Amino acid sequence: MTKVAVASLGCAKNLVDTESMLGVIKNGGFEITDDESSAEIIIVNTCCFIDDAKRESIDTILEAARWKDEGQCRRLIVTGCLAQRYREEVLQELPEVDAVVGVGHIKEILSAFRGEPSVLCGNAYSHPETERVRLTPGYSAYLKIADGCDTRWTYCEIPSVRGRYISRPIEVLAAEARALAADGVKELILIAQDTTNYGADLYGEARLAALLRELCAIDGLEWLRLHYCYPERITDGLLDLIAREDKICNYLDIPIQHCDGGILRKMGRRGDRAALEGLIGNIRKKIPGVTLRTTLITGFPTETEEQYLEMLDFIKKTRFERLGVFAYSQEEGTPAAAMDGQVDEETKERRRELLMFAQAEVTRELSEQKTGETVRVLTEGYDEVIKRHYGRSAADSADIDGKVFYSAERRVPAGEFVEVTIENAMDYDLFGRVATR
Repeated sequence: MTKVAVASLGCAKNLVDTESMLGVIKNGGFEITDDESSAEIIIVNTCCFIDDAKRESIDTILEAARWKDEGQCRRLIVTGCLAQRYREEVLQELPEVDAVVGVGHIKEILSAFRGEPSVLCGNAYSHPETERVRLTPGYSAYLKIADGCDTRWTYCEIPSVRGRYISRPIEVLAAEARALAADGVKELILIAQDTTNYGADLYGEARLAALLRELCAIDGLEWLRLHYCYPERITDGLLDLIAREDKICNYLDIPIQHCDGGILRKMGRRGDRAALEGLIGNIRKKIPGVTLRTTLITGFPTETEEQYLEMLDFIKKTRFERLGVFAYSQEEGTPAAAMDGQVDEETKERRRELLMFAQAEVTRELSEQKTGETVRVLTEGYDEVIKRHYGRSAADSADIDGKVFYSAERRVPAGEFVEVTIENAMDYDLFGRVATR
């Protein structure tokens, strides 16, 4: 049986694509392996969101290519966003690559296994409703509720790569969620380019709340987590539902990118600092104890030192529980890339580091305030070095947030929930022990 290995790069949405691709490959009668040295076919599912992601994708392709000389590999296939955006360049500049498959042809991946060179790059994304071979732990899974994007931010190429926003029907998502729950999944993380826009293309209005109500009714699911909720579309109805439903984690990922109104307008976004502070205040009022995660971009064209300092002040005063900062990446083909007033790399990196230093102080203070609290933790494993279990609370999403390390009198299996009393904090992680009854 022919062995196939797949390297998945980039975001969780890309990971779901990889899992769907693996389902097609498995159903096609191929053996899936994580050992590239023994694989006859290697697939690299790429990302091209920012320059760092492009470099990682190219490095991974070149690393996989060496198995064509040293191992059994006879065919190297590049898929995903980099393949979609730079299909001709990939084939011309990377002769080791035998086939390129874009984001719209996941379900046709087997056709790229043939001997002749091939390029499959459609303009519209189509989610393959097929079995997924999951790469996440058995107790946690992503549910991609939509793909593509209709919003044209001036700095982002995703709409031209992924195509228009396409929601998956509620009944299809509910069926997939029921199957995941039956397979042991306890935490479901909802993802899309903008989850708050879910259903607008299908039903004429956003239906995220309706989808969440459907998912809350599924036995076995204990945590539902929302990522990528754009501030312009967060409604009081959605907030009330989150506050009311125990299964929905009090956790919102809200990408705001900046707080200065002038920069936001140049990004193609709406609002300003006052509007954002009003929204955040409303969220915290309606959902007491909510964890807010956001991302910011510094060094956007024309960003002045004063606008950067305003964002620094915003971080210190708003006190997000979770926050990441990117230095602006000048993406060719975007309106922002052609703007005057590009900020030099040294300044962008200095601003990014100082913003992250400010957030680290906020996070440390907020973590220390958790001492003495008892939190519910989804166990993920056991650290043999420090002799403690570890897992995540409702305030921590998979792969991007901190951990809760705890001691227990028994070995707790992965996927089990426990109540942990927090005893101390260190950076982004909490430490405690299983609560006594």
